[in-house]
Amino acid sequence: MTEDPKSLSCADFQAQLPDLIGAGENVAIHPHVLSCELCRALLADLETIAEAARQLFPSVEPPEDLWEHIESALQHEEDRSDLK
Repeated sequence: MTEDPKSLSCADFQAQLPDLIGAGENVAIHPHVLSCELCRALLADLETIAEAARQLFPSVEPPEDLWEHIESALQHEEDRSDLK
């Protein structure tokens, strides 16, 4: 039988938090978060930290010819191994 998410202790919820986030869950609507001010505050802090981290390392688009270079390098390695 599964445990009621509202009845989770904060420690149990926080132990599950990395898995929930990693699975792409919308943790803000998790029943425990909706019923627990402490965990709502923790989630808000984590979101603030994550946003600050994203701003430190802006997204950079790779060069258009990146895959061509990768394929060429792989082909070169394959050709070299065939010569051995």
